[in-house]
Amino acid sequence: MEKKRLHIRKNDKVMVISGKEKGKIGTVLKVIPRKDRAIVEKLNMVKRHTRAGGKSAQEGIIEKESPIHVSNLMLVCGKCAEPARIGRKVLEDGSKVRFCKKCGEVMDT
Repeated sequence: MEKKRLHIRKNDKVMVISGKEKGKIGTVLKVIPRKDRAIVEKLNMVKRHTRAGGKSAQEGIIEKESPIHVSNLMLVCGKCAEPARIGRKVLEDGSKVRFCKKCGEVMDT
């Protein structure tokens, strides 16, 4: 199976551009490439009713983050501090990097 390339990676700062969490900014905790989804810190919270099972399993109503489709997320540029479209380019040393299409700043270090 071919490996998917997403414009969002773990620890990126993203803004939600549609849905009930529109306009909120958070950090990506986990990316799920097979489903084109990402889990963003403290966004899209759901309540999960769980039963105690095992040694450390917590019972009761637990609030946790639910995945958001990556098409509803936009990467926030570190330099211009605004959500921006992302481009990809190859540097002189052969490494592939993402860059902000607004200001041209390289996202990957």
